[in-house]
Amino acid sequence: MRSTIAIPVTVHATPEALGRAIAQRILGGIERAAEENRPYLLGCPSGRSAKPVYAALGALAGMTRFDLSRLVVVMMDEYMVDGPDGPVPCDPRAHFSCRRFAEQDIRAVLNAKLPGPRQVPAAAIWFPDPRRPEAYDRRIQEAGGIDLFLLASGASDGHVAFNPPGSPAEGGSGIVRLAEETRRDNMETFPDFAAIAEVPRWGLTVGLGTIAGLSRAALMILHGSHKRQAVQRLLESRDFEPDWPATILHRCRHPEIHLDAAAAQEAS
Repeated sequence: MRSTIAIPVTVHATPEALGRAIAQRILGGIERAAEENRPYLLGCPSGRSAKPVYAALGALAGMTRFDLSRLVVVMMDEYMVDGPDGPVPCDPRAHFSCRRFAEQDIRAVLNAKLPGPRQVPAAAIWFPDPRRPEAYDRRIQEAGGIDLFLLASGASDGHVAFNPPGSPAEGGSGIVRLAEETRRDNMETFPDFAAIAEVPRWGLTVGLGTIAGLSRAALMILHGSHKRQAVQRLLESRDFEPDWPATILHRCRHPEIHLDAAAAQEAS
């Protein structure tokens, strides 16, 4: 596969190899931040794409008793459900809750083999406030920005976080109506959804401008044969294209694309 864009592309043999490579990079970044006496902010998606990174990060940190106490996990989004006066955050115990994912699939995985003082504290898991979502961008900026943003692309519409096609490149954090294709993609991400009618129609999300403007580096993670369309679209793009939000990667500082062999293989 040949990329027509300047964004570096790395192909790993497996999702596990991809996860290890990125996890090692994150640990190096945390060490450098510690030397500078500051926290390390890691932008994190929910769902399947970054799970190999979280698994590898937990395993490597556990092997070396690495100190993750100054890691800040900056989450991208949360589902909103209909309330009496408009959308409200979903129950954090719901199978599809990003707060549940952050606690069980990120923080618990990272902390599993670490002593208490070296664990990621609960307060270091950040989410936008649905009452003042725009304040999230200010919080990130005041903390010095996100050191590394891990990104994932929707397989069928290129959504990033909950930003649907047509989202502006400069948009900040806010509440958005989920695109129909995004909702269908999320049935695969959270397989306990029995029908699309169960998938919420609203989401609290970082904006594309949050991602591009407040991060020092951004890595797009794509693995599995079902992501080949997303890979091809990214590789064929040359700049941000509003109908495929994942192309915001072009506007990010130090962007990279990381694939596994299945995602990198061109569809016949």
